[in-house]
Amino acid sequence: MNLEYFIAKRLITGKEHKISISAPIIKIAIAAIALGILMMLIAIATGVGLKHKIREKVAAFNGHVQIYNYDNNNSEVSIAPVSKNQEFYPEFTNIEDIVHVQAVAAKAGIIRTAETFEGVIAKGVGQDYNWPVLEEFLVEGKLPDYSNGLNSEVLISSILASRLQLSVGDGFFTFFLRDDDTDKIPNQRKFTVSGIYNSGFEEIDGQYIFIDIRHIQRMNKWKEDEVGNFEVFLKSFDDIDAKSTEIFGKTVSTLDTRSIKDKYRNIFDWIGLFDFNTNLIIGIMIIVGGINMITALLVLILERTPMIGVLKALGMANWSIRKVFLYNATYLISLGLLWGNAIGLGLIFVQDKFRLFKFPNPKEYYIEYIPVHIDLMTIIVLNLGVLVLCLLMLLLPSYIITKITPVKAVRFE
Repeated sequence: MNLEYFIAKRLITGKEHKISISAPIIKIAIAAIALGILMMLIAIATGVGLKHKIREKVAAFNGHVQIYNYDNNNSEVSIAPVSKNQEFYPEFTNIEDIVHVQAVAAKAGIIRTAETFEGVIAKGVGQDYNWPVLEEFLVEGKLPDYSNGLNSEVLISSILASRLQLSVGDGFFTFFLRDDDTDKIPNQRKFTVSGIYNSGFEEIDGQYIFIDIRHIQRMNKWKEDEVGNFEVFLKSFDDIDAKSTEIFGKTVSTLDTRSIKDKYRNIFDWIGLFDFNTNLIIGIMIIVGGINMITALLVLILERTPMIGVLKALGMANWSIRKVFLYNATYLISLGLLWGNAIGLGLIFVQDKFRLFKFPNPKEYYIEYIPVHIDLMTIIVLNLGVLVLCLLMLLLPSYIITKITPVKAVRFE
């Protein structure tokens, strides 16, 4: 055990003086560090959690990347069909980290009941559809099964079910306009509500119903191997820009691609602001914690001025004395980090398991509860960053030790 560490330990325990005027200041500094790391953990966990949840919801209904015919011109409904006989379907083997490809189609229609009517977009899906991503949104009934013959069961949102006064098991008629100009009589289909979902996205829930894709193929007079577009699911959302470009390069010239970041640009621009807010909170908390530690260090130096004078008189170098106080500061910062992590991670765990805290207006955030997500590497980097930055901030105030002379220090009271 070196001399600096021994003196720092004695300094921490406060055994040199029976009464320590710095004790309240030190406690405040520890509390500031604990509160700061607590706020940073919660800011990161809620910001990242909300981003992940919104991404998951948007991707669940659209995939990460869509492949469609150029003639569709980014239309919400399928105009020009695409053949399913593609190299990338049913499995995209040319590109890594693609987990699923599914064929879908969309057609605009009007649901008519005895009391009211609603305009909708019927999304046709088949047996290759990735239903597990929608299971968590199912609030009533069951998911339809399109693996066998033509099925008239549909999945409808709770918003549309409420507007149309429909329940699971109810039947209704939907009218679809024909694409050709020779016959103006709309196609009529009768469907039965199999299940009701609620994703929290009003712009999706308010217009989309899920039907058997074979209904759309028949109404549009398409062949069995023709669909509206393909939806591609990626392993990681973080790769969406690079993978979208790569997918475009691996498809034929008649097909175009579009990521959900382009389709829902407003939503992703909005959640992009979360990073700025989180970084702002982290910066403010580090500054506040650093200032409190500087105050504690200066008070500690002031209180231990006679001891500094004695150490200098005994021949101890300025940097060695400064290290004594920096060791002390490291201990105090670590103590604050320990308490802050214990409380912060505890609250995050409780929220993740029990979802105690809700949004006052869920429609604005597309989700009822406050989601949280944080990984181990983020926790480690955050704690090390706070420790290093706070210590760097303490280097300058510790320089005051070099200005203390032994004679004046011994006489100091």
